[in-house]
Amino acid sequence: MTGPRRWLPSLGLRARLLVIGVAGLSVGLALGGVLLLGALGWTLQRTVDAEAFRTADAVALLGASDALPDPLPVAGGQLRVQVVDGQGRIRAASIDADRLVPMLRPDQLRAGQRQRLVVDGRRVGLTGPVRVVTVPAGTPAEPLTVLVAKSMSDVRHSLHMVRTLLLVGFPLLVAGLAVVAWRVIGATLRPVESLRRGAAEITGRAGPGRLPVPAAADEIQRLAITLNDMLDRLEAARARQRAFVADAAHELRSPLTNMRTELEVARRLGDGTDWPAVTENLLADTDRLSRLVDDLLLLARVDEQATRPDGSPARIVGPVELGELLRTVADRYPSPPVCLAPASGPLWTEGDPAELRRVLANLVDNALRHARGEVRLEVTGPYPDPPVPGQRGVGPGRAYHLVTVTDDGPGIPVADRERVFARFTRLDDARARDAGGAGLGLAIVRELVRRAGGGVDLADAVPADSAIESGPGLRVTVRLPALVDPEVD
Repeated sequence: MTGPRRWLPSLGLRARLLVIGVAGLSVGLALGGVLLLGALGWTLQRTVDAEAFRTADAVALLGASDALPDPLPVAGGQLRVQVVDGQGRIRAASIDADRLVPMLRPDQLRAGQRQRLVVDGRRVGLTGPVRVVTVPAGTPAEPLTVLVAKSMSDVRHSLHMVRTLLLVGFPLLVAGLAVVAWRVIGATLRPVESLRRGAAEITGRAGPGRLPVPAAADEIQRLAITLNDMLDRLEAARARQRAFVADAAHELRSPLTNMRTELEVARRLGDGTDWPAVTENLLADTDRLSRLVDDLLLLARVDEQATRPDGSPARIVGPVELGELLRTVADRYPSPPVCLAPASGPLWTEGDPAELRRVLANLVDNALRHARGEVRLEVTGPYPDPPVPGQRGVGPGRAYHLVTVTDDGPGIPVADRERVFARFTRLDDARARDAGGAGLGLAIVRELVRRAGGGVDLADAVPADSAIESGPGLRVTVRLPALVDPEVD
């Protein structure tokens, strides 16, 4: 059992398929040949028995009418017929049958029964085994038994011929089918080899490429399409990674260059260096560098989407009261310009409190950077969510809360409202080193809101308490799924 397990895996796929197919075909043909020989032998044996019994029944009718001729008329030279009485004496026989010795010994003969026996042909003057049948005849006063023997040489010869044909024909058939199967398997695996060569070429040039797609609409074509989709996704991910690394390197280089410049100037001035100013500048660049590194690490963790072994998210998830969350964030900023609108009551959602706090902090920081007068925070809800198309069991939909951060700054043009969520994207008025960020704030907001099962949108602001003269302002709307108050039974 260990032999095939050792050498079969060492063969190629084409050879393994051929070996398995030929082995299965050989076993099937062998079983079919055995069944064929068994069925043929049984049929021929029934034919011999039927012929012998017809002859015996005809002779038995003659014996019942007490009209047995001598010799007995028999059609065919392979039949021997004897009629014996109860004492084992031969009363009549065919012309070529023995008239002194019965075909069966007394211990083999059972009076009054129809029998089928095989005896040595030499006992009846024939070669090979002989089939002997017995039929009771005569009258109760004088019982007789008709014995009919027929040679089995024709049956043996027929079976021998069929066996020879099978032994010669089956190997030739298997060999021919193996050649055909080898070519068919090769033609079937040719698209797989094309896929392998295409993958090798793509790997060799370490660049984008596509695998050849077979014309046949089969599993290999679907595999090629799936692999091409995977290559496209990998290439897109590689492009994003390259752009991310390039942007990150550029953003990291700016504060490092500033710090190096400050230190070089201080070294040249020597005792004339204004160390409080240098220290202040270095601390500002260090803070900026620290914030950038923290943002990059947060995005890396979000992209990784780490999970526990049981498949649950590897982060703290629990009920969060949005009104309290907004008050906590608003308390970190002076009022004014940050104003918090009162909530109508406890509004609960489910998520990571630290991540939701980071979302609001990023939005408030961004609003303060561009606001001219005030920044307004507000949470409202719950609102009914319309059913999601294609999903069953949603019912009227899941309710949600709206968290809005509104400023009275210049706003964002409609054409740029999707672009600002890309990483390291900054509009022209946000590119100043001191006032502008690294372009990661809104990207972090979108990723964290998605993890909480919500969405974020940008729109023109319509402040209720202030008149905007120089710009439409910006309203950022964060949509979070509503949660039933966990304190209510």
